[in-house]
Parts: sequence; C-alpha cells; structure tokens
Amino acid sequence: MKNCNQCNNGFEVTDWDRKFYSKMEVPEPKLCPKCRQQRRLAHTNQINLYKRKCDATGDDIISMFAPNSPIKVYNQPYWWSDKWDATEYGQEFDFNRPFFEQFAELSLKVPRPALQTAYQFNENSEYTNHAGYLKNCYMLFDSDFSWDCYYGLGVNKSKNCMDNMQVKESELCYECVDCVKCYGLKYSQDCDNCNSSAFLKNCIGCKNCFMCSNLKNKEYFIFNKKYDKETYEKLMQSLSKHSELQKYFKDWEAFKLKFPQKFMHGVQNENVTGDYVVYSKNSEQCFDSMEMRDCKYFYRCFGEAHDCMDCDECGEKISMFYDTILCGYNSQYERFCYQCFHESHNIDHCHDCMFCTDCFGCVSLQRKKYCILNKQYSKEEYEQLVPRIIEHMKKNGEWGEFFPDKYSNFGYNETVAQEYHPLTKEQALAKGYHWLEKDKKEYQPATAQVPDDSSLAEQSICNELFACEDCGRNYKTIEQELKFYKEQGVPIPKKCFYCRHANRFNLRNKRILYDRKCDKCSIGIKTTYSSEQPEKVYCEPCYLESLE
Repeated sequence: MKNCNQCNNGFEVTDWDRKFYSKMEVPEPKLCPKCRQQRRLAHTNQINLYKRKCDATGDDIISMFAPNSPIKVYNQPYWWSDKWDATEYGQEFDFNRPFFEQFAELSLKVPRPALQTAYQFNENSEYTNHAGYLKNCYMLFDSDFSWDCYYGLGVNKSKNCMDNMQVKESELCYECVDCVKCYGLKYSQDCDNCNSSAFLKNCIGCKNCFMCSNLKNKEYFIFNKKYDKETYEKLMQSLSKHSELQKYFKDWEAFKLKFPQKFMHGVQNENVTGDYVVYSKNSEQCFDSMEMRDCKYFYRCFGEAHDCMDCDECGEKISMFYDTILCGYNSQYERFCYQCFHESHNIDHCHDCMFCTDCFGCVSLQRKKYCILNKQYSKEEYEQLVPRIIEHMKKNGEWGEFFPDKYSNFGYNETVAQEYHPLTKEQALAKGYHWLEKDKKEYQPATAQVPDDSSLAEQSICNELFACEDCGRNYKTIEQELKFYKEQGVPIPKKCFYCRHANRFNLRNKRILYDRKCDKCSIGIKTTYSSEQPEKVYCEPCYLESLE
C-alpha cells in the first residue's frame, strides 16, 4: 500500500500495475486513482460555452474558453488551416528551469481550437462541444451522429430528443438517462427498447407503461399492474403540468426502491469490474466503456482500447495510453496528453496535437514529427534530447505526473472535475486550482414566470427571460424547444440547463466500487451501490430471475 500525496488515503499498487508502469517506462504514481482522475478532469471543460472573439480573424465565435481567458483561441476552420504554423512558437528547452513551467509559458502563446467538434460534418450545430456529425443540435455534448437533439450529454445516433444523458439510438425521448433504442420515453432510466411510456426503471421491451420498474415486454402497466388503455392515456395527458409532475416524482422515488437493482450494468464482459461496461475483457475499475482489453481505471472508453490505464474519454483503436484524457483514434503510446486525436503516436505531455509522431511537450501541432516545446528537431537530435529532459524531470519530481492543477486552462468550477469531485471555491483555491466567478449579467430578474402547463404557452414566451428556481441563472426557451414541449406534452422547465444536467447526473451512482453481498443469495459482489444506500442489490443471476 502507498499513501496518496494529495488526500493521504492508502491505495494499492498491484503486480499488474507495476508491469504496466515498467512497460510504459514511468514510475509508480504519487496520487491515488481518484486524485489522478480529479487532476485530469480539472483540465477539461465540456459543457460550458461562451461567446468571444477569434484571435485570428476577430469574428464572433462560440468557444469553451471564456472571453477573459488568457488562452489564445482560433475558430476551428482557421485553426485547422495552413494559414499559420504552431512551430513558429517553438522554444529551446532550458535545463535550468522545471519542464511544467516552460510548458505553461508555451501554452499561453500557442492558439487553441475554440471547440473540439467534427465541425466540417456538423450542420447548424454551433453550440456543441466534444461532438460531431450533428444536424440541428443545440447544447449537446460528448455526442455523435444525432439530429434535432437539444440539451444533453452522451446522446448518440438519436433524433428529436431533449434533456437526456447517455441515450443511444433513440427518438423523441425526454429526461432519460442510460436508455437505448427507445421511442417516446420520458423521465426514465436504464431502459432498453421501450416506447410511449413514462417513469420507467430497468425495463426492457415495454410499451405504453407508466410508473413501472423491472418489467419485460409489458403493455399498459401502471405501478407494475395491468390497466386499461384509457387509464394510461389519461395519466400521460397530465404530464404537461408542473403541479401534477411534482406528485408523480414523489411517488416515483418511493416506488422504484421496492425493486432490486443489478449490481453492475453491462453485457458480454469477462473478468471486468466497474459499471456501464460492455464487450470488454480483463479490465478493472472501468466505467461507461466498451470494447476494452487489459485496461484499468478507464472512464468512458468509446471503443477498441487495450493496455491502457488512467484514461478519460479516449478510444477507437488505441493502445498503451497512460494518464491521458480526450485522446484517441488509431493512436498508440501516449503519456500525459490532453486532446490529442487522429493517429498520434509516441507523444508525451502534449495538448491539442493531431496526426503527430514523436513529440514532447507540444501544443497545437498538426502533422509534425520530432518536436519539443514546438521546436523542430532532426530525428537524431530528438532522440538525444528527450532522454535528457526526462532525467531533468526526474530530478525535479516531474516525470510520471500529469500537468499540475495550477496550469489548468479553466476554472475548477468550469470543468468536469466539479461534477465528479465537487469542491467549494475555498477548497479549490486552497488546492491550487483556478475559479471562474459568476457573470452577473446571467443573473438578472426574470421577465416572466414559467407557466404550469406548456399547452397554454404562447409563441411570444420565447422572447422572455426565465430565472432558474435552483441557482437563479437566466435561461430562455427557444422555438424548437417550445414545439417539442407542446407536441410531447411536457412542461417548460423551471430550471436552467446546468441544473437539469446536474439532476440527471445525480441519478447515477458515483464511480466508486464497494464490496458487498447480493441481497438474495449473499454471494460477494463489487458494485457502485454502497451499503448505506436504500436499494436492494442483486448479483446478475438473481437479478435476471427477479424480472417480471
């Protein structure tokens, strides 16, 4: 056991870990897995967008970097063009100074892309990030191949969906979490192939159901009991009113606790621990991932990864990644990198480098090779200099570490870290993070109140300014939203997107595994349900037997 240098909690370094570290030529980590992930996530802003100027053209753009950020930002077409060359910012390595200090100086000089999207394949989808192949989408994040979808994260291959999280191959879904191949589903979680229903949990193949849990292939069921069509339709018609919804939510929270939960969400796994993992093998403590082999501490692998550790949002034919975030696509051997995509190989401590090979400590390079701090070298010079830099970093205690907290380009409260590892402003500043203060312009008095029933709302309401009932932040209802609410019979939200997103996020368990026993057969299981939670938790065989 080792003690984490940050939280002082003990953590285990196994023989498998040591073999991996040896293969990657890195020392054993100084931080526990939780603190290592927190450090990576503190460098990533995913859902906060701002209006600002492009530093190349002066045009108004949408960016993940706030207007007062010290980072230079180019719009994506300009950043990807041949109108500039990031090696022009190259600098000599100074062996009298720490590496991270020099990298931080470089990162403030070299322009970054305003967003990370497949912008050339997007249509009418400017307000999105970490997303691609979208059409008519708005405030959609970490999503691909979707049309006419709004306000969501992890919405893939879907159409006409709004306010969802981790929804795939679905249509006309609203306020759903972890649902696949669903149609016309509302206020539901962990459902597969369900349609025209509301308030479902752990249901498969259900149709025209209301307030049901753990059912398979049922129709016209309410509270897990058979009802007539007329009763079901009357209940669904009442969903357009906030006053009715509040009663349903209260009943729903109590009702779904009566039914057992599966210890782990996943299919076709072999020797895997974690949650929401599919088609994987020999992987430990992994979450929201697919097609992994021999991976550990992997969070959100989007396909075909092997021999990787400590990664977030990486995938698609990758191998030998360590302590890296938002990287992938036909890439191998990346250490301590951030947003390096597209066939990049043998790169270390790089930001926003694409199609690069053998680069060290570089920013915003495209199709380069043998660069250090963006300065071009010959193959021989590069191979002689990199080992010297690594030895220099070892002496300073820098080698084997991701970028320090203080060098994040974002305020801690802008980043994904605030979702998974929440801190107060005082706690964040004490740990060396930055903090972005609220923009007072976004907290003005509301010009109108949200109506109880969306069917009574006039088109003019799209010109009004609402104030979130939770945080006070202003928001509007766009025309596409209002049309969706009216057609789907749901009310206009009383909360801003960020609070609605937080509510969906909190429906999922934390990415922490606990040792406990199946509440039916008492076999040992590893699950994200702690013993303090009220849910009954079953192993897979017992859970499958319990489905009605």
